[in-house]
Amino acid sequence: MTAEIIYKGSLRTEATHIKSGNRLITDAPTDNRGKGEAFSPTDLIATGLASCMLSIMGIKAMDKGIDMEGARAEATKIMASNPRRIAKIEVKIHMPDKPFTDKEKMLLERAAHGCPVRRSLHPDLEEVLEIIWAS
Repeated sequence: MTAEIIYKGSLRTEATHIKSGNRLITDAPTDNRGKGEAFSPTDLIATGLASCMLSIMGIKAMDKGIDMEGARAEATKIMASNPRRIAKIEVKIHMPDKPFTDKEKMLLERAAHGCPVRRSLHPDLEEVLEIIWAS
């Protein structure tokens, strides 16, 4: 088992990661009758994509001796209706001001595109990745 999720009422859940015991709360978004006081389940999809991209880039960087500490990502989810679903996720990755070579940039960008979350999303979901290199 990966997680246990308990419905707390008022469109809120509490999820517990079994291995670590870490917990997180989700709320339905305000545009879907929720309070919007925590991540929504669809927010977690967009957040998971960006986190996965950074993690896979980090694995590649570690393997190649590349320092990318301080990289950060912004995730934006755009919803569609009829049926209600995520239509588009935009991920903008800001790389730290370090001297990346063109080869390293290509390697890390390719790693981001190969993340398992990205490969698991429906092909109709539009994904936009922008990597901003500080130097």
